[in-house]
Amino acid sequence: MTKNSEYTQEYLDIVRSLDGDAPGRRAARAFVEASNAVLFDKVVTSTYVPRFYDQDTYNAFKYTAETTHGILCKVIQHYLDDPEYRKIFDYDERIAELVLLDRGYPDYIPIMRMDVFTNEDTLECGFIEFNSDGTSGMTETRAMGKSFTGSRAMAEFKSRHHVQESDLFDALVEELIGIYSRYEKAVEHPHWAMVDYFERATMGEFREYCRCFAEHGVECSIQDARELQYDGKVLRGADGRRIDVIWRRTVTNDLMEHWDESQAYLDAVRDGNVALIGSFAGHIVHDKQIFEALHHPLTHEFLTEEEIEFVKARVPKTCFLDDKYADLTDVRTNKDKWIIKPTDHYGSSDVFAGLMYDQAEWEEIVDRYANSAAGEPFLLQTYLYPHRTQQLVPVRDICAYEDDEAPFEIAPYGNLNGLYLFNGKFAGVFSRMGPNAVISELRGDPVAATLWVDVEF
Repeated sequence: MTKNSEYTQEYLDIVRSLDGDAPGRRAARAFVEASNAVLFDKVVTSTYVPRFYDQDTYNAFKYTAETTHGILCKVIQHYLDDPEYRKIFDYDERIAELVLLDRGYPDYIPIMRMDVFTNEDTLECGFIEFNSDGTSGMTETRAMGKSFTGSRAMAEFKSRHHVQESDLFDALVEELIGIYSRYEKAVEHPHWAMVDYFERATMGEFREYCRCFAEHGVECSIQDARELQYDGKVLRGADGRRIDVIWRRTVTNDLMEHWDESQAYLDAVRDGNVALIGSFAGHIVHDKQIFEALHHPLTHEFLTEEEIEFVKARVPKTCFLDDKYADLTDVRTNKDKWIIKPTDHYGSSDVFAGLMYDQAEWEEIVDRYANSAAGEPFLLQTYLYPHRTQQLVPVRDICAYEDDEAPFEIAPYGNLNGLYLFNGKFAGVFSRMGPNAVISELRGDPVAATLWVDVEF
């Protein structure tokens, strides 16, 4: 048993002893409102009860994250090496071509966030999705932690425990710079560019990383992939500056939508005239077909017995939502067992958990997406239940309430744990919570601070 629930109860008791600590809650929300914890022009919902994690939880997260990274690196290498192995994946031929491009350095996945549901009583976990191409949430996580600066409740809790946050900025920038130092065409004093499509970019986070690069003596700009210019030798940004290194933030399904407009960017990568930190081989991890591939017999041929058992215990059954691969009668009949997802989206868009719909609605969803009826393949996955912990129900407009009027309601919320890895090293946790069967930013579910309590790293 972990101490996590004990820490949460202790903190809630402190909040209650302060009559709900309305001043602290207002100050915390005001801090978030003034921060760069913004997603698509909207300040994220925040909580006043952090996720407190103990030493056993830290150790379990680290083991899970780093073991998974090792397995995924093996999958990537076998995809690159073995044409027969590639056949178990169904990618658009344009993406498949990009995946095979030589990256020019030995590192596989510069950054990723693997989202899991963790039973905090047993520390058993199951995977929800892997994010590599567009991993985010670091700014939100840091803002939530710093929002407690003026909190009496947190000050009291910290007087009793050693409390730490994770470094999600300097640590990552140092790893990225280290990866480039191993690039076979590395130059001195390179100009870096974070490249994405601006309407999809988390700009506040990008600016924060540019600031962090500058503190490490590295010039970094933010560029839209459609505005890059390439003369066959040199890639330049919209401002005309030469770009030596791209930190790829372009998610592949966004790239497909802007394919023709992105050819200067892609041609420079194809020609090897710009370093791409975060090669397109990361798509193998990002695309949700990876869940099915991890259970495939061809994958098990190159995994150890320990790794195979690890996969079986943590990776839910996944297949295409298609008569050829799934018993659609069972899917329609036993809706609470299943969740339907697109193969290559992000942000929990077009994700449907059977628990959230009545029978007629669920059957309509199955019919809408089965057998590529929506124009693209969808995946079927065993539904995993999130672990629930006590949470003070967020009040977005808490700043408008006087002390004795502030709503105070405790309710069980499900937890999504996003385990960050910086070049294979466990780096921290993104914590999102929600009351429903699907936990997502699209539903306005809140982000919680992640705090390590009495933990030695």
